[in-house]
Amino acid sequence: MSVPNHVAIILDGNGRWAKAKGLPRTAGHVQGAKTVEDMCEIAYNMGINYLTVYAFSTENWNRPQEEVDALMNLLRNYMKNCLKRAQKNNMCVRVLGDKTRLDDDIREKIAKLEEATAHNTGLHFQIAINYGGRDEITRAVKKLAQKVKDGVLSPDDIDEKAIEAELDTAGLPDPDLMIRTSGEQRISNYLLWQLAYAEFYYTSVPWPDFNKEELEKAVKAYENRDRRYGLVKED
Repeated sequence: MSVPNHVAIILDGNGRWAKAKGLPRTAGHVQGAKTVEDMCEIAYNMGINYLTVYAFSTENWNRPQEEVDALMNLLRNYMKNCLKRAQKNNMCVRVLGDKTRLDDDIREKIAKLEEATAHNTGLHFQIAINYGGRDEITRAVKKLAQKVKDGVLSPDDIDEKAIEAELDTAGLPDPDLMIRTSGEQRISNYLLWQLAYAEFYYTSVPWPDFNKEELEKAVKAYENRDRRYGLVKED
């Protein structure tokens, strides 16, 4: 099986999974967090080196305040558990997104997690929190504009590499495969720059039910695609 080096996932369907079972939406998010933990181990054992998940978007702040508060509390607990799991499994963890809107204690937990796992050599696990693709590109452009204003960068020196160096994903390979669960077929402002040449895979399975078998299906579909990056396939 030809396994993608980097898989990005939109974790969709937590709320619908919970509703179908007569549970509160928060129960779906809790189960979804457990699925993330399982998927890190499953993905790495399959040979995937980079895994990036969309945990909380810039648009998610528009959800009911009760749900946002529950998600932030879940995030606090997840950061603590993720540190233990990362140390045990030699996992390198990085958080993507604008952290300035997050509470101080969450930012502190993120900093501690990133610092403690920076030199681990196992799975590279990225969590997108308060992340939006347009916001990421906007922040990158502002950084470049400031460098031009300060006289340390010429406008003529701005190319794709210069832009990539200012993105949240600087230093990471672009995703080869993007998976979205729970039936929706859109990318929802996720990794707009980085997904330029990725293969997309959509499944109706909600994220809490996503498992090894479902990941293998996605990888198999990826394996069967002809990846030529815009080159015309000869007859």
